[in-house]
Amino acid sequence: MDRRTLLASGLALPLLRPSEGAAQPTPTRSHALSLLGDPALPADFPHWPWVNPDAPKGGEIALTALGSFDSFNQYILRGTAAVGLSNLYDTLLKESADEASTEYCHLAAAIEQPADRMGVTFELHPAARFHDGKPVTADDVVWTFNTLRQSGRPFYRAYWADVAEVVAEGPRRVTFRFRTNENRELALILGQMPVLPKHWWEGRDFARPLLEAPLGSGPYRLERFESGRSLVYRRVPDYWAKDLPTARGTANYDVMRYEYFRDSTVALEAFKAGQIDFRTENIAKDWATAYDFPAMQRGLVKRDEIRHELPTGMQAFAMNLRRPLFQDARVRRALIEVFDFEWMNANLFYGSYTRTTSYFSNSELASSGIPEGRELDILQAYKGRVPDRLFTEPYKLPVTDGSGNNRDGLRRALDLLRQAGWTVRDRKLVNAEGQPFAFEILLNGPSFERIALPYIQNLQRLGMEPRVRTIDPAQYQVRIDAFDYDMTVDGQGQSLSPGNEQRDFWTGAKAQENGSQNVAGIANPVVDELVEMVIAAPDRAELVARTRALDRVLLWNDYMIPQWHSRTFRVAYWDKFGRPPRNPKYALAIDSWWIERGREGAVEQGKREAKPQ
Repeated sequence: MDRRTLLASGLALPLLRPSEGAAQPTPTRSHALSLLGDPALPADFPHWPWVNPDAPKGGEIALTALGSFDSFNQYILRGTAAVGLSNLYDTLLKESADEASTEYCHLAAAIEQPADRMGVTFELHPAARFHDGKPVTADDVVWTFNTLRQSGRPFYRAYWADVAEVVAEGPRRVTFRFRTNENRELALILGQMPVLPKHWWEGRDFARPLLEAPLGSGPYRLERFESGRSLVYRRVPDYWAKDLPTARGTANYDVMRYEYFRDSTVALEAFKAGQIDFRTENIAKDWATAYDFPAMQRGLVKRDEIRHELPTGMQAFAMNLRRPLFQDARVRRALIEVFDFEWMNANLFYGSYTRTTSYFSNSELASSGIPEGRELDILQAYKGRVPDRLFTEPYKLPVTDGSGNNRDGLRRALDLLRQAGWTVRDRKLVNAEGQPFAFEILLNGPSFERIALPYIQNLQRLGMEPRVRTIDPAQYQVRIDAFDYDMTVDGQGQSLSPGNEQRDFWTGAKAQENGSQNVAGIANPVVDELVEMVIAAPDRAELVARTRALDRVLLWNDYMIPQWHSRTFRVAYWDKFGRPPRNPKYALAIDSWWIERGREGAVEQGKREAKPQ
């Protein structure tokens, strides 16, 4: 969701405005924005459909985080931001976790859009307040937008690049004017913007890591912290929005405490010992084998797999195309051929995963088969600039028999490598200059080593010299932001309405901008053009066709080694929580759970018994 920034001088481009005397159509005024038709909930909806509006408030939930932190400013590249900071800030609109691409008024009390869709106006809620009692104003919105675009992570410049200017038209009225009306989701993504207090930040350097508790307007404030180790957020009892339909039945814990651990193994042991109340489990082996402990046997700990309808995006080994080693597509395909998912799924994951075959997996946006209809029309314009086989063959990942003896894959890989100029000499794979095929897989924790090491063993059979390096999450983030890696594990989540964020994921301009999400370093003019087409899609049918075309081109260039996905949230928790009768389609929504006082005592007693003597 982004574009080019304004002129380097900082001067805004002049805006073309209608003549002063011309009659203008009345702008539409609404309580919500949706890219998929009318919002499901009326203007007077009382609360989200999945919450318990009468959920009791109180109690404490202890959660886990990995690594460390040294900043409370999550909007800049510098520093490692603490977890949970989003609890401090309200956004103009709040996303519905039960609808695709739909947001409802929150900080904003109303939304106005002109008939030509060349802007959007937000009218702020008169009750909106920061925690110091000062009102949230249009000036705060303008300052936040300009500050994030100027000093924030590169993502914001990409995400909001089609905004020409933002103007405070009154104390509670703010208007964003657009450069184009083809960016359908721009108003929606502006609604996602957190609003920061301009008065609090005056005299502070926004571009530097923040080491004091920031002022916010959200349901929680940061009460205390131990640098790098723990944080405590306390619910704001007089939270200005507590009775809004977008907040009722949520933020039910008096205290949210985060404890940091060096890796997931230690975090799991802390959960078993009762130091942590709730965890999501993303390691299939642990889910299958690590939860048979006394508190679980006594019924004090529960597990659940909660189905969701989220697009699962792409998790993959990402090759850094900025490195000459990976610039030949034949080399990249050879590395894909060696990856034995079937063996891993059977032996490491207990058969719990599905292979990912699309950058937009688990959604209608995923390409499949061969291109047809409108998607084919789009791709025809790129004949000669995309692989010819794209038009005649479905994209397929290699499938093995799961035995671990992937001879066919190794044979295909070696043939591709030879075509790319690599040969085996003295059992080592070398190029024409005699340089070895050597690279490093960079990881941010030990849990992924058990996946990387079997893969490395297969690569070594080809004469390659791969190695794994595991570093702590803070160091890892610094190296990722600087593109200082050969290969790493990347995860590009997707929504049901892709748009401006695709620029940050895939475009050539972002491949060289430190801190962007283009981890693979993709710089392909066809991809750039397709991304712009996705952003400018005029309707849902065209969005689907254009996204499928983008997906197909990304796949056929073999930029990544696709891994796997799950269609459930795997959660484990000490049984002191109440839950709404159902979960929303597109989120875990732990903020709608609450503490059941009747069960809390028995659980706390069980925790004391679980602690080592």
